[in-house]
Amino acid sequence: MNAKDGGMGVDVVITEHAQFEASRRNIPEELIKSAVETPQQKLSSKKGRVIVQKKYYDETEGKEMILRVVGIESVEEFRVITVYKTSKIDKYWKEGG
Repeated sequence: MNAKDGGMGVDVVITEHAQFEASRRNIPEELIKSAVETPQQKLSSKKGRVIVQKKYYDETEGKEMILRVVGIESVEEFRVITVYKTSKIDKYWKEGG
């Protein structure tokens, strides 16, 4: 891995679809990058994709939420396919993960 900005060392590439969904869902780009660079959980998904998750307090919603970032990870980059937030912590958070 390359040492870039002290993070994971990979570029975070947000696709046009992910940018559209983030805007529609009121998710700032900084939060997406933070979840990718320092995820609290990382899960395997279908089609070789990865889901990174991070809990955070959403000021707009007034409660704790999970940001879920779905992407394709390589040595050089994390390509964000889509992104969404949910308050269903019990459903998506894997204990011990």
